[in-house]
Amino acid sequence: MLFAQLPDDLFRPLASPSRAFNAALLLHLHRRVIGSEPMRKADLLAEIGDFAAGRETPELADDASFPPDAIERRSALYRRFLESGWLIERRERYVPVVEFDPEARLLLEELSRIERGETRSYGGAVLEVLGSLESALANPGERSEALANAAREAGAFLAHLRSLAGSMRKIEDRILREEDRRAAFRLYFEDFVERHLISDYRTLHTRFNPFRFRSAIVREAGRALRDALLIRALAEGLVREGRAADLDAGERAVRADLAEILSVFEGIDRHLDAVDEVVARMERRIAAAVRYMDRPDAGGVERTAAALRAVGAAAAAPDLPAAVSLLRPPLGEAHLSTPRRTRPPIDNDPLPEIFIDPRIEAFVTAKAEFRRRTTVTPRSMAEFVEARLAADGSLRGSEIPVTDIDAFVVFQRLREIDVLFEGELGARYGVTHLTERVSNGWLDCPDFVLRRVGEGPAVDTAAHVSK
Repeated sequence: MLFAQLPDDLFRPLASPSRAFNAALLLHLHRRVIGSEPMRKADLLAEIGDFAAGRETPELADDASFPPDAIERRSALYRRFLESGWLIERRERYVPVVEFDPEARLLLEELSRIERGETRSYGGAVLEVLGSLESALANPGERSEALANAAREAGAFLAHLRSLAGSMRKIEDRILREEDRRAAFRLYFEDFVERHLISDYRTLHTRFNPFRFRSAIVREAGRALRDALLIRALAEGLVREGRAADLDAGERAVRADLAEILSVFEGIDRHLDAVDEVVARMERRIAAAVRYMDRPDAGGVERTAAALRAVGAAAAAPDLPAAVSLLRPPLGEAHLSTPRRTRPPIDNDPLPEIFIDPRIEAFVTAKAEFRRRTTVTPRSMAEFVEARLAADGSLRGSEIPVTDIDAFVVFQRLREIDVLFEGELGARYGVTHLTERVSNGWLDCPDFVLRRVGEGPAVDTAAHVSK
């Protein structure tokens, strides 16, 4: 529970008549005074006194708990924060030092974030999720934690989008209720644009749109969800690092994180549409207020019409100095206000049916079969040797019949069986090179003898290789 972690009287300074001053002082101490290291008590008292000296508010005058003397006032403020649990006092080598309570510092972080507003970067959030996701999928055994970070960042970004439209509607209501135009414009530019509008909102309608990476996120997360081996590797990383009790719990956590990322970036359009709607409505209202902000001139239309009639009735064009004629350029369509256009819906075009020529399929199949027959693998080499080994576990090269191309492909590599494939088969077979030569019509090379390493009967090849 929240209040089981915080001191009982923590919110008392924020509920007193001087709560605005107390909150400002706490945020000042958190941001600029008390850092990660404890601070000497004398220095902190001096900082509190300097802050209180520059802020004589009516709330302080009405609060009887604050004495009028500056020295006594800073001591009273310090005792209030100390007794309510915001500060902790201790001694280091007989010197009293002060620091924030750990839980109170976390609460101050959230209060500071609310006070300064939340301006997020679309591009930064999307790239952060993409980078963490690609890092986890590229190295699942060592960086499985990056997947949880990506899911956490995606959830935080979605929470920001959900609250963004509501915050902007709240500012919009305040602007509409404001009768003073100056105050309305101040609310629009300071509270709406600077605090709540996304910092790179304008780039959403350019070719540098940060959401051009969204398809990559959806593609990578979907591919990972369909890859059982990748999910198993990520789950093993969670278990090895102690963040999952067993493999099943790790797989459930991995699937939950991937599903969270997919749901966020597949359903983000409706939240963006809500933000676009509020922004467009606010811009129309501000543009209308600017257009009609000037004092109306009832005789301006009649005077303009009379001037146009006089110019039209003149026999020749009026001779005006260039400085006068170019003083104000003519008005035209470029000066008219154009409302923001809503984004048109994306039309889904059906994909055309593609018919593959059977000859192409036959060619692809033949290439795959040729590659399979001409590629030597540890399994194919072990099966070839085990099928021809004598009862004593030895096989001489001159005694191996080579009847077709498949046998030749394997035979020509048998002399290197102990070093091929990074020595994978070297623990099972040894090679002894002889001075005699073997010539079987396919290859002329020095003779050799293969022996199974160790004693005992031959083991099942397929089971050994799969193991």
